[in-house]
Amino acid sequence: MSDTPRIAGLEPTFTNIDDGDIPFIAVRSQRNADGSESHVWEKWVAFSVDPLYLALFARWDPGMIVRHHGHYSPHTLTVLSGSFTCGDVELGPGGHIELPLGASFGPFVAGPEGVELYEVMMGDPRSWSDDVDSMARLLTDRGVEQLPDPPIELPAGLEDLRAAFSEGKQSSKGAQRSEGDQSPEE
Repeated sequence: MSDTPRIAGLEPTFTNIDDGDIPFIAVRSQRNADGSESHVWEKWVAFSVDPLYLALFARWDPGMIVRHHGHYSPHTLTVLSGSFTCGDVELGPGGHIELPLGASFGPFVAGPEGVELYEVMMGDPRSWSDDVDSMARLLTDRGVEQLPDPPIELPAGLEDLRAAFSEGKQSSKGAQRSEGDQSPEE
């Protein structure tokens, strides 16, 4: 009798950021002061519902703004290339953030070359926010308009909370939803 959790027939899955079989999808959008649009793009390379977790590559266009937020699970991210600010902290390649369950971070602003990230959410990846003011200030200061969230499909019937957040409704988890909540990850 073995004391390992091995399950017969399960094997690793291999993916690469350049894997064309898994597309990058837009999950956030904004109209910049010059009229151009910027987006957060995500490639969900592992999205499991049992147990629930998400691993993704993200690409943020230059100047993309993402609100101050937390997730319904522990979350880690690593900067692969480019840069962004998280609050008052600038992170470049190799920069890492660990966000414990119950903590929040941001707001974020992508640097002049944008930023590429690798992120893992170890549980429910959907997000919450209780600080709409910092996002509103950044948008106003930069002349940026937050655009409606592009549609996404979550696995296994998970509800996309983003529309309700932008309407300021209460979440089923009890946290105040606010403008700017995002895809699983952001």
